[in-house]
Amino acid sequence: MTTANLGDQLNLLIADAKGALFNQAELAQLMYGALDIAVRTMQASEEEEIEIIYPVGWLPDRQPIQSSWKYKKDQLLGRYQFLAFHQLAVNGLFQLVAITEALLADIVRALVIKYPHKLGAKRTITIQNVLEATSIEEIHLRATDTLLNELSYKSPSEFAEALQAVVSIHLLECPAFHQYMEIKASRDIFIHNRGIANDSYIRKAGTRVRVKSGMNLPADIQYFLESYEACLQLNEWLERQLHERWHSNTYEGRQSKQFEIPMASPEAPAV
Repeated sequence: MTTANLGDQLNLLIADAKGALFNQAELAQLMYGALDIAVRTMQASEEEEIEIIYPVGWLPDRQPIQSSWKYKKDQLLGRYQFLAFHQLAVNGLFQLVAITEALLADIVRALVIKYPHKLGAKRTITIQNVLEATSIEEIHLRATDTLLNELSYKSPSEFAEALQAVVSIHLLECPAFHQYMEIKASRDIFIHNRGIANDSYIRKAGTRVRVKSGMNLPADIQYFLESYEACLQLNEWLERQLHERWHSNTYEGRQSKQFEIPMASPEAPAV
């Protein structure tokens, strides 16, 4: 970061995260449109069987190993529908959580660089990390990465409690964060348990739990869009909270422009 003001640094982090969220929504829409085109093309074809060629490996001479599979129309249509109405949402969910996790981590790092005491007096670092560091700031960052690694194993609610001591913001006061807790819990289940909810999901999802343990977690385009909106709302809430604690000229200038009302030019007098 090159901005001197901490508030502007934090605001820039949020702006970058928002941009990444917008980009993810655009890519999801483009992918959905591409799948729709593929379906229309397939349905317009007179062939009852459609051959799809795809790579299954990589040769030493850097040439792909090609394979092919013949689908019946209804079979291929089912695969496209699965991609459009389920897998697209699941993959998008991974990206939304990754962007939000990275933002929270970047906020912690920025604050620790400015206020190293926020790490706490009891936090330790190995002699090897100290000797390998080229500056005191690098030592702070290594200690911060250790803290963030510890927090990554906590539930979102436990993470929020621990983060409060560093950031001075209580995430549990944000309604969108409670929805994010369920989003992250769903992401974990799709990665680690084939999309089948378990007791860990129930514990992590909090009040927004969607299914009982043992049931398949639904994921469709509507759920992706609701998750996308929740992540945006969390970003905007963080933006306001951080601005209240570390003033951002960038944020204030942007808000002032939104409230500016252009004055209508006076009409010329009738001749």
